[in-house]
Amino acid sequence: MVWFASDIHLGGGEAAVARATERRFVAWLDRAAREAHTVVLAGDVFDFWFEYGRVVPQGCVRALGKLAELTDRGLRVVFFTGNHDMWVGDYLARECGLEIHTRPEVLELEGQRIFVAHGDNMNIRGDLKLVLLNKIFRSRMLRRLFAWGVHPDLAMRFGRWWSDRSRRSHPETSFTEALTEPLIDYARGYVAGGGRVDHFVFGHMHYARDYREAGLHTIHLGGWDRCASYAVLDGAGALTLRAEEP
Repeated sequence: MVWFASDIHLGGGEAAVARATERRFVAWLDRAAREAHTVVLAGDVFDFWFEYGRVVPQGCVRALGKLAELTDRGLRVVFFTGNHDMWVGDYLARECGLEIHTRPEVLELEGQRIFVAHGDNMNIRGDLKLVLLNKIFRSRMLRRLFAWGVHPDLAMRFGRWWSDRSRRSHPETSFTEALTEPLIDYARGYVAGGGRVDHFVFGHMHYARDYREAGLHTIHLGGWDRCASYAVLDGAGALTLRAEEP
């Protein structure tokens, strides 16, 4: 069995909210470890993450410790970077045992081909602002310059400000199933182009949806800042969306 989640945004929001989210995520990991052999985290696990050579963000010690504990016990944890935590280095792999993916991948799980992507940079060619931001934030040169020229305290302050700004720019009324349509269109195009996939799993949109049509199945994982959800792939190859327990 495989469990999927995304958009936990550890460390985001007010201190009390961030701590409650972290505890809920740790409890979720414990439940997953009792049933699953693999956990797939499809991006934005952290609200902001940037690694220097010897410096990583403070906080999230309960989640990091739990991830290390579970991988030490043999649980496979696959971590896909999102737009909030794309700047990972080797720390999470080395210290916590995570398997890091920085781009969409097709994973072979329970006899199924599962296309997993965070979804932040897919089907955006018509939005010049998003295209530009993706090029900026995914530039290795700019990342090196940022690490060389910006003190970690300033970097973390900038990251928190950027994340809070992004959160405030999306009112609750903006979260509708229409947000998932560009990703469904991407999946249709991928299949039409000859891609052989049994299920697609996306995050990013903070809207939980299980969409099915002939020859296509997409799961959209909800954000944990709203009504958290996750997905489970059982041993028979069936992938379903579930609500995260309170």
